[in-house]
Amino acid sequence: MISVSCSKDNEASHDNGSCTTEDQSFASDIQPIFNTYCTSCHNSSNQSGGQNLTNYEGVMNAIDNGKLIGVITHASGYPAMPQGAAKLSDCNISKISAWITQGALNN
Repeated sequence: MISVSCSKDNEASHDNGSCTTEDQSFASDIQPIFNTYCTSCHNSSNQSGGQNLTNYEGVMNAIDNGKLIGVITHASGYPAMPQGAAKLSDCNISKISAWITQGALNN
């Protein structure tokens, strides 16, 4: 079995100690995370795992099907994403989780 990494290395795997999770905006805070680490594999022409994370609707699909948090936190029973790369930073995971908790608005 060959494993292919579709993602860039997670350069932000080590936080600098400051992470703001209040008032997360999809366009400003969340989509850039997916664009950097996820959309090389999860896009409209290459929907790896059936996921397109290039837009709000695709991200909501990943939330609604219950997979998003499991894969980015490397939870047991979920494939670790980004595949073949370092886990997202704790800050990026916190931002995504906070945005979902704040209502996952398309803002």
